[in-house]
Amino acid sequence: MKSMIRDINLAKTGHQKIAWVKEYMPVLKDLDARLSQSKPFAGKKMVVTIHLEAKTAYLAQVLKNAGAEVAITGSNPLSTQDDIAAALVESGIHVFATHNCTATEYDEFLHRALDIEPDLIIDDGGDLVSLLHGERANLAKNIIGGSEETTTGVHRLKALDSQNKLNFPMIAVNDAYCKYLFDNRYGTGQSSLEAIMHSTNLVIAGKNVVVAGYGWCGKGVAMRAKGLGANVIVTEINPIKAVEAMFDGYQVMSMNDAAKVGDIFVTVTGCCDVITKEHFAVMKDGAILSNAGHFDLEVNVVDLKAMSVVEPYEARKNIMAYTMADGRKLNLIGEGRLVNLAAGDGHPTEIMDLSFAMQVLAMLYVQDNKGKLENHLYTLPEDLNTQVAALKLASRGLSIDSLTTAQIEYLNKA
Repeated sequence: MKSMIRDINLAKTGHQKIAWVKEYMPVLKDLDARLSQSKPFAGKKMVVTIHLEAKTAYLAQVLKNAGAEVAITGSNPLSTQDDIAAALVESGIHVFATHNCTATEYDEFLHRALDIEPDLIIDDGGDLVSLLHGERANLAKNIIGGSEETTTGVHRLKALDSQNKLNFPMIAVNDAYCKYLFDNRYGTGQSSLEAIMHSTNLVIAGKNVVVAGYGWCGKGVAMRAKGLGANVIVTEINPIKAVEAMFDGYQVMSMNDAAKVGDIFVTVTGCCDVITKEHFAVMKDGAILSNAGHFDLEVNVVDLKAMSVVEPYEARKNIMAYTMADGRKLNLIGEGRLVNLAAGDGHPTEIMDLSFAMQVLAMLYVQDNKGKLENHLYTLPEDLNTQVAALKLASRGLSIDSLTTAQIEYLNKA
């Protein structure tokens, strides 16, 4: 199987990046050391579709070291790093990904990865599962199961599961407590603000930062923006989450109102049309638009292009400027795609150490329970969450208390 990448000669810097993250992913490194000895995935084929950067590369290498034949693609056209792809090819992994690929190429990469005829899959956003329930449904019968990395993909899986249409069992790793508590909150929060700051070279302090959606990702973005000195405004559709944002000290308003006062906008809802033409019409000159959700649907780029009276132009790397009829300019980062990867390096390494360790454990869980799991969506067992957290604490040299026999007896009586 021939890989499809940009340039194999880029591998040197890719290896450097992977070597760097390995030093800061102790939980994954611990699993790597153990599984490379036991080879639990020997004879198994895996397809991994996740944002193809250094942390993901190390995950792919761990799976390969554990005995699997691995094919990998990126889950977003702008998040693939070509030097990482080249390094993985040199590591003996099938790679089908290039940075800034077209929609046609992106689809082709998914198909080529599936040509391996996988036993196990790791998806991010649901595109892989979608193919396995559509054009490539013929491969579903061979699949033991898989796991999903992000909220958007879980939404798509829940829709399939509610209709009893899932062709194989899937684990919603995204819904694991140890994942969304840390990855979605601390990972998305830090990496999104990092990408915005790096792309714009502007100060956050004193600006009105509008965060659309107050789920775990939104909480993380709001928290980090507040820590940088921003005046944070939260928009929501859920009254309970809106009250939570209010009690957390943020302004709460509709997007119609927020659009008039926001300096920086970050969408984190997982839905479409969060910011549209009615909002663009009232925004400040120089407003900065970004999206931290998986798909480029939250900021309606079609509306934005239609309203621009001149051809959009690159105002700065990763920033396109759109000129409104009254002369105002609205600036869009990373084409409205996942900002922390389209314009940055993604989640911090130590955060992905937890998330990707859970992906490995999810693969082991699915394989170990072959024939026992029905074709439904499952959450990761709680003991695996605890195992990952305990390994993380141990890697930092930290210890915590445990219950005494008397305390256990007391709680059992309660």
